[in-house]
Amino acid sequence: MAEKENKTAENVWAECLEIIRDNISLQSFKTWFEPVMPSKLAGEVLTIQVPSQFFYEWLEEHYVNLLHKTIKRALGPNGRLEYAVVMENSAGETRPYTIQMPGGSVKQAGAEVSMPVNIGQTIKNPFVIPGLKKIQVESQLNPRYRFDSFVEGDCNRLARSAGLAVAAKPGATSFNPLMLYGSTGLGKTHLAQAIGNQVRQLFPAKTVLYVSSEKFTQQFVDAIKNQSANDFVHFYQMMDVLILDDVHNLANKEKTQDVFFHIFNHLHQNGKQLILTSDRAPKDLRGMEDRLLSRFKWGLSTDLQAPDFETRLAILQSKMYADGIELPLEVVEFIAHNIHSNIRELEGALTSLMAYTTLSHRQADLELARNVIKNFTRHTQTEISIDSIQSMVCEYFDLPVDLLRASTRKREVVQARQISMYFAKKMTKYSLKAIGEYFGGRDHSTVIHSCQTVEDLMETDRRFRGFVDDIQKRIKSSTV
Repeated sequence: MAEKENKTAENVWAECLEIIRDNISLQSFKTWFEPVMPSKLAGEVLTIQVPSQFFYEWLEEHYVNLLHKTIKRALGPNGRLEYAVVMENSAGETRPYTIQMPGGSVKQAGAEVSMPVNIGQTIKNPFVIPGLKKIQVESQLNPRYRFDSFVEGDCNRLARSAGLAVAAKPGATSFNPLMLYGSTGLGKTHLAQAIGNQVRQLFPAKTVLYVSSEKFTQQFVDAIKNQSANDFVHFYQMMDVLILDDVHNLANKEKTQDVFFHIFNHLHQNGKQLILTSDRAPKDLRGMEDRLLSRFKWGLSTDLQAPDFETRLAILQSKMYADGIELPLEVVEFIAHNIHSNIRELEGALTSLMAYTTLSHRQADLELARNVIKNFTRHTQTEISIDSIQSMVCEYFDLPVDLLRASTRKREVVQARQISMYFAKKMTKYSLKAIGEYFGGRDHSTVIHSCQTVEDLMETDRRFRGFVDDIQKRIKSSTV
């Protein structure tokens, strides 16, 4: 009995930590338990202080059973745990304050959280422009981006079907999060916003928000400067549907990724819908935390591909109908045949052609279409040659080009040769055999091996990946 009376919050928590340390990974222990401090021991109730509401929710979601067992072992069968959560003050005072939270109040993932966020009048909306009246921008959605203006084809059928399913039951399907990925100009933003607009139409009471990752990052930076980070987090935790565009732009922004991780967790566990867009699949995203990438893979990731000829033709005809335009079929087909990688450029070419016809008071014909398309796409038509690739790679590594064709096996030459072959295969239309001939008469199997080696090293060697990324930027910029 005397031993129980001599117990303090410090030694009880130290006893708990000994048990916890043996049951979780070292990294998890350092991340989630070392920052926790014992605060008070009152009878059979231990209060621990955690540095934020994030910690409270995370511990209760992921370690509630382990914590219950260790507390009961340290304090007996009636032992209980409570939290003192350090909160940032958004009411103008500079000092933080704490609030008391009971242990075991947050249910497991997928259930409702019994601790609702208090969204009183003091929370700052990051979409309110400072210095002006309190203008609250609701959804940030473009009303023109709707499903009926999104042309379906083989290139996007799965993504569009998934989008319709999400819009019909936001947060209630297995497509959560829904990640739409693909190259620039293929309609990711259109489809993502179409989902948001459909949700608003079907469920007027739901709060839908569209935000680009650049805007999200800037708002977070501003929140840190203004000491209103909690308001920023609470604002985003209120969303029923959150659409984050160009999530790949969060790469290497560790603090922004961290805050989005917690927002993501809160929304997902409360059955809210997340929609993300990216220029590449989750497995190909660089500079992103593994814990965030794993969550991106929880739902459905579906790509939007370059449209085929029939889809491009349908897109042009849809835009013409919406704008009240009529063009000869041969002119429309000519545009569809000659611009095939980017829907944005496809529509831009049509707009340019109509501008020419209006300003020159001339009827649209094939001759005019050829001139417009030539001017409109000239920056994308520059051919990348193997010679230019070899020159830029050698310039980057400060090597003579002749060495790439020689038989030397020096490490730096072999590396430059393999990278050159990789870009030759990726960026030109040459066959493997023809590429091999450019590198001193090597056979196609050498080219295949080189490309595979480069891809493997990019996965495992960050420094090497940096080389490849830098060279790729140089090659692309040389074609503009």
